[in-house]
Amino acid sequence: MAGNTEPLSPRAKLAVTAGKAAAAVSRAAGRGSGSVIGGRVALKLDPDLLGRLAQHLDVILVSATNGKTTTTRLIAEALGAAGPVVSNALGANMPAGITSALAGGSDAKFGVIEVDEKYLAGVARDTTPKAIALLNLSRDQLDRAAETRMMAEHWREGLSGSKAVIIANADDPLVVWAASSSPNVVWVAAGQAWKDDAWSCPSCGGVMQRPGDDWFCGQCGFRRPAPSWALNGDYVLDPHGSAWPIHLQLPGRANKANAASSAAVAAVFGVPPQVALERMYQVQAVAGRYDVVTFQNRELRLLLAKNPAGWLETFSLIDPPPTPVILSVNARGADGTDTSWLWDVDYTQLAGHPIFVLGDRKLDLAVRLEVAGLDFRVCESLDEAVQYAPPGRIEVIANYTAFQDLRRRVGN
Repeated sequence: MAGNTEPLSPRAKLAVTAGKAAAAVSRAAGRGSGSVIGGRVALKLDPDLLGRLAQHLDVILVSATNGKTTTTRLIAEALGAAGPVVSNALGANMPAGITSALAGGSDAKFGVIEVDEKYLAGVARDTTPKAIALLNLSRDQLDRAAETRMMAEHWREGLSGSKAVIIANADDPLVVWAASSSPNVVWVAAGQAWKDDAWSCPSCGGVMQRPGDDWFCGQCGFRRPAPSWALNGDYVLDPHGSAWPIHLQLPGRANKANAASSAAVAAVFGVPPQVALERMYQVQAVAGRYDVVTFQNRELRLLLAKNPAGWLETFSLIDPPPTPVILSVNARGADGTDTSWLWDVDYTQLAGHPIFVLGDRKLDLAVRLEVAGLDFRVCESLDEAVQYAPPGRIEVIANYTAFQDLRRRVGN
């Protein structure tokens, strides 16, 4: 059950009010949603505010390198069947943004919170979650975040002995290593398309063996646990062996995997898989991801891809050649300033597509595409790229701040 429901102290109330005022000023000035600055102001006035705001909620934390925003949205939709939900739906996933989100949820029963990988242990300590979903770990923002094995170790130490139910992807060795320190784990076979960050054993450093969908370390015996839930094609298999159809408006295998994990989380709170999955169908787009928009009389589909694993999944979603593709890459603070990850992406999968390159780091991307032997055109703007793109719907793939830039340009 949710914890203590004592009313907020005068100090906490003042912090909430000041935070909301700061957020409103930020929005009025056109500086975004204001959630981050509002949370920072509130936490400055009451450093313990996050824990106070979470005390009446059944908190669910969601963390991963990829898919956490979408999975958070799917879980929130599913748990809506059991009561009101507050969530940081726009992806502000560090303590300030989370605090802002919870400040608007005084009447909620559930708090479904996306958490940046680096902050998971601290947010878990502050909010005493009832459930934590761990989806995957892969290289991302290496200038800011730890190397993947170090991140898994950080999670493992931070979640050791946690009373939360951990819903974890059994197919990712790094996630399994991180979750194995917890006494109550529900394993989900959600799959792992990107394997290049998990060839060495996180337990002993030995070489991981990967026969088929299984994996194990031949040196120390660390191996894939038997899952209770599984993604099987277009179905979710529950712990009783029943198969529940997945009907999503969101595209791709990765989103089916997100739905499988979300169904397992919902079941912890008594929401049956059928009900959870039916509610997930309502989700059409997530913070602009997968939206189809009209721009200059052309149809554009907006896709977010932030790191090698994300680009791999996104390539599987796009329409086949000769569909035109626009790629945009920035390297600002929110993206990570290190673009070396571009060399880990197999861009040869775009062969046959007319390719147009944008963004602050368009020349870095151009060099990568040149080495991959692809034909492309470097453009100064989205307008120029759309002008030169051949007929048909255009697939637009961008990393985080480039994606936000494009959304603003198309008025989305």
